[in-house]
Amino acid sequence: MLIRALAAALPLLFLVVPAYSVPAHADRVRGGQTGALGMIGINQAWRETKGDGVLVAVLDSGVDPGHRDLAGSVRVGRDFTKGANPPGVRPQRLHGTYMASLIAGHGHGPGGRDGVIGVAPEAGILSVRVILEDDEPGFKTFNMDERYEGVMARGIRYAVEEGADVINLSIAKGAATEDDRAAVAYAISNNVVLVAAAGNDGAEDAGGHYSYPASLPGVISVAAVTGTMQRAFFSTRNASVMLAAPGVDILGAGPGDEYWVGRGTSQATALVSGVAALIKAKYPKMSPALVAQALAGSAVAPKGAGYNTGTGFGVVNAGRALAAAARLAGHRPTASGKEAHDPDRPFSAASPEPIAMVQRDRRMITLYGAAGAAGLIGAGGSVAVIVVCARRARRREASPEIAT
Repeated sequence: MLIRALAAALPLLFLVVPAYSVPAHADRVRGGQTGALGMIGINQAWRETKGDGVLVAVLDSGVDPGHRDLAGSVRVGRDFTKGANPPGVRPQRLHGTYMASLIAGHGHGPGGRDGVIGVAPEAGILSVRVILEDDEPGFKTFNMDERYEGVMARGIRYAVEEGADVINLSIAKGAATEDDRAAVAYAISNNVVLVAAAGNDGAEDAGGHYSYPASLPGVISVAAVTGTMQRAFFSTRNASVMLAAPGVDILGAGPGDEYWVGRGTSQATALVSGVAALIKAKYPKMSPALVAQALAGSAVAPKGAGYNTGTGFGVVNAGRALAAAARLAGHRPTASGKEAHDPDRPFSAASPEPIAMVQRDRRMITLYGAAGAAGLIGAGGSVAVIVVCARRARRREASPEIAT
């Protein structure tokens, strides 16, 4: 049976996030999804929303807009890898199509009962190509040419400008650049949720290995678990992991109406992005910080396990996450009220008067200190004189006089 790696790599320090997969038949797909979707409580969530009106940007190897389970839901955006492949070579779009189907696949046939159903089947997908499959002919050029160094950061900014509500990053690299950090901050400041893969190096040491952008502040870092809610052996452990999702034997769509089954933190990330899309559909103004709080605070930890660096706060649960989001919807991440500082104003503008700065004149402090000390000494001497005089007076009064 053919097994192939679906992930690709960004230039320089970009790591492979593999999704080892085999083809699957269409008539087995929906039934094969039951375990993963059941584990994340999808039926309860679908009573509230299926993601209508939300746009999820998939920064990946490209998405096939013609796949029958994604048709009508995909907007093809920019290709930041242009020029890497030789002229005339078409992108494979395998990994990207796979991830998009897990997020927003809507199935096909009567009632959409066949094929892949995503976590947010009514959401839209924005395809942004920022990686190549590892067997594309331009893979080496893409990884070596300086033109492609900042593709992830540029892709994030582009997705924000195109109106994305959620950005799925089923990709990872070993170090973050200043541009990456700035792009993440830009997305968060524009109320966009970022979800990224923790990585597949399977580190067992306590410190773990850190992958980016998952380990950047503000990004939701996702690990993978098995069907028994245990950390998958390949899933990276580190302190940035916020939560986990199913990542083993996950069925999804491939280009050309094909279906694939595979494993990886890539798949787990796509499932969490789908849940984030459901939250944003229900509460479109909810900040990324509160979306993350709803996801982490409602996650289901394996029995007897609390927070840990392997699975974070637990396995994502769509129904519980929406309930948590409902409780948080009336809040905002900044304080309000007349005593609160307006976040749109600089801190220096909060005070009506300038703050006076006092300069200490050490010479004058010494002079006044000496004068004060002299005064204390003088006062002490005066008291001593008074005491002596008083004692002499009492002795004279007490002495017998000579009679004359």
